[in-house]
Amino acid sequence: MNERPGDPAQPDELLELRGLVRGFGRVPVLAGVSAELRAGEVLLVTGKNGSGKSTLLRCLAGLLRPQAGTIRLREAGVELDAAARRRRVGYVAPDLSLYEPLTAAENLAFFCRLRGIAPARGDELLARLGVPESRAAGALSSGMRQRLRWAWALLHRPRLLLLDEPFQNLDAAGEAGLRALLDEHLAAGGMAVVATPSALALPRVAATLALDAPAALLGAA
Repeated sequence: MNERPGDPAQPDELLELRGLVRGFGRVPVLAGVSAELRAGEVLLVTGKNGSGKSTLLRCLAGLLRPQAGTIRLREAGVELDAAARRRRVGYVAPDLSLYEPLTAAENLAFFCRLRGIAPARGDELLARLGVPESRAAGALSSGMRQRLRWAWALLHRPRLLLLDEPFQNLDAAGEAGLRALLDEHLAAGGMAVVATPSALALPRVAATLALDAPAALLGAA
């Protein structure tokens, strides 16, 4: 992992991973992963398929429990508990499911109700990303589905974005629009952990975490 010059010991905004361990059966996937991320920064996670990138992001999202190690997220100088941390995460992944019979607008309106967010926020994101609001999610192209996943992740203005192959299936215009949203998130003091199997140019990358775990047989991309 690339090193970064030291900053204040206890910043108000901080994501800290220490010694994360996660395996499946007898095969280790994450073996003592540590990293640190601060406001406005990107942690780039690289590695071949099976190296544990998606497993790491699922642990950060609260979808998997590490078998050892700690995850800490500080916001406004306060360390969040696990439940609060999950509420401050926005997650984009290729396998993120949408309600396919519902339209794009209905999908976001449903999640707005769950999170207590004004429906106008969903309408704003759909318009910004060019997603056809009246089309069923199951009838969207793969690129439009990816845009809708981003809209879902950004609904509640999360502190931490977890992006697993974030520009998959996007055309140039779609990628440019999502890069602009990522830039705005970081400029506002947000953080992002981005997983990619190949080279990816991103702004504000503070560190690169290269994973190399012998887990290819498990498909833990």
